[in-house]
Amino acid sequence: MMRAKYRFRRKVWPVLLGFICVLSINPAIGAPAHGIALHGQPKYGLDFKHFSYVNPDAPKGGEARFAAIGSFDTFNPFNIKGQAAAGIGQLFETLMTSSADEPFSEYGLIAESVDVADDRSSVTFKLRPQARFHDGSAITADDVLFSFDVLKTKGSPAYRLYYANVAKVEKLDERQVKFTFSAGENRELPLIVGQMSVLSKKYWESRDFTATTLDVPVGSGPYRIERFEPGRFIVFKRDENYWGKDLPVQRGLHNVDRLRYDYYRDVTVALEAFKAGSYDIRVENVAKQWATGYDFPALSKGLVKKETFAHQRPSGMQGFAYNLRRPLFQDPKIRQALAYAFDFEWSNRNLFHGQYTRARSYFDNSELAARGLPSPDELAVLEPLRKELPPEVFTTAYEPPSAKDDAELRSNFQKALQLLQEAGWVFRDRKLVNAKTGEPFRFELLIAEPTWERIALPFARNLERLGIEMAVRTVDSAQYENRERSFDFDMIVNVWGQSLSPGNEQREFWSSAAANQPGSRNLVGLKNSAVDQLVDSVVAAPDRTSLVTRVRALDRALQGNYLVIPHWHIPYDRIAFWDKFGYPTTVPMQGVQLESWWIDPKKEKVLGQQRSSQLEKTK
Repeated sequence: MMRAKYRFRRKVWPVLLGFICVLSINPAIGAPAHGIALHGQPKYGLDFKHFSYVNPDAPKGGEARFAAIGSFDTFNPFNIKGQAAAGIGQLFETLMTSSADEPFSEYGLIAESVDVADDRSSVTFKLRPQARFHDGSAITADDVLFSFDVLKTKGSPAYRLYYANVAKVEKLDERQVKFTFSAGENRELPLIVGQMSVLSKKYWESRDFTATTLDVPVGSGPYRIERFEPGRFIVFKRDENYWGKDLPVQRGLHNVDRLRYDYYRDVTVALEAFKAGSYDIRVENVAKQWATGYDFPALSKGLVKKETFAHQRPSGMQGFAYNLRRPLFQDPKIRQALAYAFDFEWSNRNLFHGQYTRARSYFDNSELAARGLPSPDELAVLEPLRKELPPEVFTTAYEPPSAKDDAELRSNFQKALQLLQEAGWVFRDRKLVNAKTGEPFRFELLIAEPTWERIALPFARNLERLGIEMAVRTVDSAQYENRERSFDFDMIVNVWGQSLSPGNEQREFWSSAAANQPGSRNLVGLKNSAVDQLVDSVVAAPDRTSLVTRVRALDRALQGNYLVIPHWHIPYDRIAFWDKFGYPTTVPMQGVQLESWWIDPKKEKVLGQQRSSQLEKTK
């Protein structure tokens, strides 16, 4: 439900990996503006007609069908209870909206204009008079105040972290709301607030916001729920009377009349359903499936297209993530040691068909990634924190262990054993045990998709050679999400998506305050005062140059703490689709924007005829 800067807003079509930023000095400082940027000026001027990566004349109509995995039991995506229905975020509009072809700029959506104080101590939004909820009622300042309060007090813990520096919210009149910030540099706050979903006070104030619900909520977005069957499917219908359809930020988007999400047990079943024509478009995240899983007649006959779309967004970090709340993983030498048992090169050759690049940075595929030894500017940021950081942050360029052949893998095992022995573990009866207690070294890797078993099991076999027992446990999506929220795991596979302008979301990822807050994204449980200060410095970065320097310094601190065993990344999106879609030729830096696609009537007609002809031949 968060896009780009991990904002809490809709994403109409399936979210792509990857998914940052706020506040600029506008030509008239302190004057109402149509948009703002984190650094510099917004790309699009006051009179812009539409974003450059959309087709403003895209036809409306048709139905697009998608797959979702698992089940759903709630239409409230703002708390941590239950499984929210796929696509539900599209019901709720935000004060402002981001463009996909800038590091981080936002433009008015519900807000007609935004006014940032000269000293950045406050921001005032003026609401559009035509902004309406689905029940026809106007969106007012009272709804904005209610939304802020209910999200911060009863919503996901992430909201409390995001809005922690908002000192006061006040209604100036029916269409104006002012947010005042606490002291300190936090350049993102105006647009962090701008990303807030505005909820209907009239609808929600009489309901339990902390509960799950399948009552259809009153929203304000371009789609409404048309019908659903709990846990099986949900259909959204485009609102022809949507109040924002002619806004420049919405022109060329939301072109499909109906969006249907059907639920499948797992990704393997879902792929077979796609090949059978049960749904229309699929974002592929499994390299083996992309390489070998689409060999079926519809593809060879051109009925299905299989395309890659390059992007320029940071890859973030995916990896086997340790839970530092577990005593077993509190020694960094142990965390460092286990990484030597993961053979990425073997996996890439044998499982991924050579498609991936090894992850080494939390901000790979961008200028934000730390490389080599720290620069003088980075050292100036890191030096005051030297006592709280691992020494290698200053002396060693981080690289995850690699092994081009069996000889290098054996060498890696020896390095791992040396680190484990230094941490107090010894071999007894072919098992690694604690030298003092005799307790065997064993833990559990928790996964939610059987697809991960083919990657995890070879890793487990390598660990077994070190005398370590790693059990691989696959659970359903609901159980997985509950255990993740409560930090009830030893190790999981996790992805920290990053943006081109990191900021406040890093507090939820890494801060000590988030470590023991159920539902936060600090899944590893990191508590490190140096990292806390580095995150604060990123949030307070006054310009792009200092932001890049401070993010690189943060990257080094995260690398040096060995929080994960890094996996891999690719600089493009893989999408397979039945050939009935049109889409813009321009792909923005944030990657393909599926909500800008449309149903091409001619392609849809031809596809229907070809599929009917094929069906007749099989009778």
